[in-house]
Amino acid sequence: MREKSNNLFQSAVKSIPGGVDSPVRAFKSVGLTPIFIEKALDQFIYDVDGNKYLDFVLTWGPAILGHSNREVIEEIKKVAENGISFGMPSPLEVSLAEKVKRMLPFVDKVRFVNSGTEATMTAIRLARGYTKRDKVLKFNGCYHGHHDALLVQAGSGVATFGIPSTPGIPQDTVKTTLTCEYNDIDCVRKLLSNNDVACVIVEPVAGNMGVVKPEKGFLEGLREICSQTGTLLIFDEVMTGFRIHSQGAYGLFGITPDLATFGKVIGGGMPVGAVGGKKDIMDYLAPEGPVYQAGTLSGNPVAMACGLKTLEIYERDNVFNSIMEKAERFYSNLTELCENTEDISFNYAGTMFTLFFRDKAPKNLIEVNECDFDRFSRFFKFMLDNGVLLPPSQYEANFLSLKHMEEDLNRYIELLKEFLKIEGM
Repeated sequence: MREKSNNLFQSAVKSIPGGVDSPVRAFKSVGLTPIFIEKALDQFIYDVDGNKYLDFVLTWGPAILGHSNREVIEEIKKVAENGISFGMPSPLEVSLAEKVKRMLPFVDKVRFVNSGTEATMTAIRLARGYTKRDKVLKFNGCYHGHHDALLVQAGSGVATFGIPSTPGIPQDTVKTTLTCEYNDIDCVRKLLSNNDVACVIVEPVAGNMGVVKPEKGFLEGLREICSQTGTLLIFDEVMTGFRIHSQGAYGLFGITPDLATFGKVIGGGMPVGAVGGKKDIMDYLAPEGPVYQAGTLSGNPVAMACGLKTLEIYERDNVFNSIMEKAERFYSNLTELCENTEDISFNYAGTMFTLFFRDKAPKNLIEVNECDFDRFSRFFKFMLDNGVLLPPSQYEANFLSLKHMEEDLNRYIELLKEFLKIEGM
């Protein structure tokens, strides 16, 4: 029963557009009304009706330690007692910046902002200022936040609701935004041939059309072409940072971007985003350089403390490898199940995965759009009714945390088998 959630939603739609503050939370694409959450602990989340769910959303990625880590909560309380916002620099900003630099060797300097959207917006502006070029190239199905320049052929919630690329955005704003299909290196080579593109921005492993991997040579090709044409390569690691490898895409693929953006894990669940990269580029940001960016709450001490403590635990407890020890067995079982069942497939990268209702794992948005979305909706409802919360869209990634146990992952597999049997698959 979800009566209280249903009642809350009826109240919410009278005061909040669509009843939610982020569209994919509405559960609209799966034909349900959203559940309203009261608390979260470890690998579980609890709604206002007292229902307990095994959580594979993990606040869309940040909760890599699991929900409500006690050490993190205590650190937040301690810092908050001294003030929740200063509007001035604090030592925690320096500590977190130094931590990020140590963990990510390609980062010389880092600027903290309040969200992944702010981070990618800043990176694009910085790239344009540094190269003195206007054009930006992105990939269909990659979502880089809701700012005007990049809300073109975006994945995630935009794809979920079938929203046109640019309503509310002047055509003059997006006429300098070029697009290619993900994994189409020939398209990139053609569009960059005039040496007039400021940057290529890409999710090194796509997560906003479900988890879609780069094909062999794709990221390497981007690096080569960008270097040849004086175009900056931006890895959007808001989702993948610290999740596909302890050093993100740099560690997994051995490719160095010019700039990278971060969010989610880097804030431990607080509103934190970041832009990092090479010193000569980062120094173009004000007050050192001419490219202006500012934020009243950027570097907020409570958010910095949350992110810093999360990354400290992440390193100390070897969190990524600990998760992967369990994940590899899970992925192996899921691979075997998909190989023996028609019309399902899956992709994974590190602690992220997506089950697709399609015979082969997709390599771009065109192929993701060929999935059986009605069957996904039925799968979502089946799992929810059995106490498992999945992202309510075929276009989203699932996440694993340190707190997910082997029995939790086995439960996912067993429930999937039961669903497939019901579906006659």
